Amino acid sequence: MDFAFKKSAKYFQLFGALIYHKMEKQEFTITLYTENSVGLIGRISGIFSRRKINIESLNTSPSEVEGIHRFTILINETEEVVRKLCRQLEKQIDILKAYFNTDDEIVWQEQALYKVPANVVTEKVYVERLLRQYGASTVVIRQDYIVFETAGHREEIDRLTEELNKYGLIEFVRGARIAIIKNSAGIHEKVLEFEKREPSPELIENEYLDKRDDVFTM
Repeated sequence: MDFAFKKSAKYFQLFGALIYHKMEKQEFTITLYTENSVGLIGRISGIFSRRKINIESLNTSPSEVEGIHRFTILINETEEVVRKLCRQLEKQIDILKAYFNTDDEIVWQEQALYKVPANVVTEKVYVERLLRQYGASTVVIRQDYIVFETAGHREEIDRLTEELNKYGLIEFVRGARIAIIKNSAGIHEKVLEFEKREPSPELIENEYLDKRDDVFTM
């Protein structure tokens, strides 16, 4: 009896931990494959706004398939909310597929540009070493400033920004997240499946094309 009670208690403990994990907010990256339609960004943003979900970052670019675009959206929400959100997004006529992933399931990067006083870089050895440490490369060199770019995770970019602020950082801008799903075959197969289910209508030739002389003869 005691053994059965302990086993049951352990089961409920694990079940509770699983429920808590699903209800806990965390970072999710949503990947959307879409047609390139006018006004689509506004409609997608509207879906997030109606659910009161804040978009942390949004990137849109061409995908691996010509004519299909890819949205990468970063949000902080519970798994249950994100799952329902993706189902709703897939109901949109211009959205072919929606995926959501945790940080462990993707390879992701963010890009940043830094505008730093030129004398700081040339005179401060520490700053030069710092930029090399974070893999920063030079984009523009001017007499009074130098622009560097770097790519990495948000924490790395934040640390570099914090350090450069100590040396008169002039400007800073960070790009939206871009991500590749680790266990994904891309959208090629999905497109082929879609075309099989909904093939384009056959081209019907004009039956009067070769009879124009007879048709237009008075």
